[in-house]
Amino acid sequence: MEFFEQQLPLPVTAAEAYDWHCRPGALQRLIPPWESVHIVDPGTGVCDGSVVKLRQRLGPIRLQWLAQHHDCLPGRSFSDTQISGPFAHWEHLHDFQDQAPSRSVLTDRVEYRIPGGACGRLLAQRFVRQKLQSMFAYRHTTTSQDLAAQVKYRQRPAWQIAITGAGGLVGSTLTPILTTSGHRAVKLVRNNAGSSDVVWDPRAERFDAAGLEGTDAVVHLAGENIAAGRWTSRRRKGIRESRVQGTRVLCAGLARMASPPQVLICASGVGYYGDRGEEILTEASAPGTGFLAELAQEWEAATEPARAAGIRVVNLRFGMVLSPRGGALAKMLPPFRCGMGGRVGGGRQYWSWIAVDDAAGAIYHALMTDSLQGPVNAVAPYPVTNAAFTQALAQVLGRPACVPVPAAAARMLLGEMAEELLLASTRVVPQELVR
Repeated sequence: MEFFEQQLPLPVTAAEAYDWHCRPGALQRLIPPWESVHIVDPGTGVCDGSVVKLRQRLGPIRLQWLAQHHDCLPGRSFSDTQISGPFAHWEHLHDFQDQAPSRSVLTDRVEYRIPGGACGRLLAQRFVRQKLQSMFAYRHTTTSQDLAAQVKYRQRPAWQIAITGAGGLVGSTLTPILTTSGHRAVKLVRNNAGSSDVVWDPRAERFDAAGLEGTDAVVHLAGENIAAGRWTSRRRKGIRESRVQGTRVLCAGLARMASPPQVLICASGVGYYGDRGEEILTEASAPGTGFLAELAQEWEAATEPARAAGIRVVNLRFGMVLSPRGGALAKMLPPFRCGMGGRVGGGRQYWSWIAVDDAAGAIYHALMTDSLQGPVNAVAPYPVTNAAFTQALAQVLGRPACVPVPAAAARMLLGEMAEELLLASTRVVPQELVR
């Protein structure tokens, strides 16, 4: 039998840490984004007998993992044991111990046995150990950061928060952050609505205001993917309608509500600033030119009905959102893993970026911070050139970055989209976010 143990100091009591693990979304928060793991059934929560069903992909192999919770002592500890899965034996103890007022320590202790006997241990022991170390490093970082945010905003009441685009890259990261913090997340969907979802249809200008009664805040993330294909006239029209028309319908509907929400967080983009070379850009900088700049200006202007109705509106101008689960980074990973990555064009253009967890964290901060309103840049504090970005990605993957993409080739393949998304230089800093 093999053992793995790791401890984590936490800025909350043992009972608070235990409760965080029991809330909807906790399991989703703890799965590393680079792992191909899908939650098929989260079970009935952390309670004796609850069974969690996961599906995992390891290359061409698909595995099913069933784990059962047991020995649950509220505020103190719980365990889960593999019923079926990749290990010959797996049992994971989560132990919470108070250490000082409002402080505790989480101990994760895993007892496992690799299948295949001595041969299996010889072949897989090092691999499994490395996987456990990286997995628990991620789990503990996430747990610590989420609980620190919970402490920071603990004086705020629990809210009901409606989200458009909840199934997207940022929305699916935000939802479990909200639910593990004690808030209720409601999805605004166009079709296939569940029992707790609210239906809206921006193309038909249909908005179910009654379904949002009692909602304290709205996060608007819905919009057609701007990088899904060449910007033909039809694609540009669809992108504009999905953002501008959708926002207009939503905000007009919110303004008509008898009790409108307190705050609206509406996505926007750093494309607002256009191609600006090495100029450092803040929220006070003038807009640029081009399709994305014009789109962002119209997008933000469409929130005016909500602002006029007394709703606090925050226009979050997102940089390139990075996650191995989707978006630009997911598209870059395959060629870079094959050693076929490199800079785009001359590589001197600045890329403003933000990790997906930080993007979701910026939304949560904007929701909870009454002084924030208007445009807010949601980017990392230090924008980097394309050459620096691609070199760093190659180093992380242990591959060379020696296959550059000439600007002419990018323009030939992607047209106007290459010019504004890949070759434009936008050096944005988050002045309002870090005040």
